[in-house]
Amino acid sequence: MASVNKVILIGNLGADPEVRYTQSGSAVANLSVATNERWTDRDGNRQERTEWHNVTVWGKTAEHCGQYLSKGRSVYVEGRIQSRTYTDRDGNERKVWDVVAQQ
Repeated sequence: MASVNKVILIGNLGADPEVRYTQSGSAVANLSVATNERWTDRDGNRQERTEWHNVTVWGKTAEHCGQYLSKGRSVYVEGRIQSRTYTDRDGNERKVWDVVAQQ
């Protein structure tokens, strides 16, 4: 059986894209995308939760993000989830999940 790793996000940028270039000259942009979930709880009260997603964009698309996107803009992102581990300032190993955008 084949597996699928696909994510679609429609949300708003929490900050301007951060674009940088690798030593080989490839552009990479980091985006912070907020998605909102709204529902009514059992007592009839409206509830809302915001989730923040780290998105990485590569190549020409990354350059376009830097040119045309800014904080607050709505964005559509298609990509895949990728995990990574790092060591925080206190020496604890942490694991985070990022979305690597393909569109």
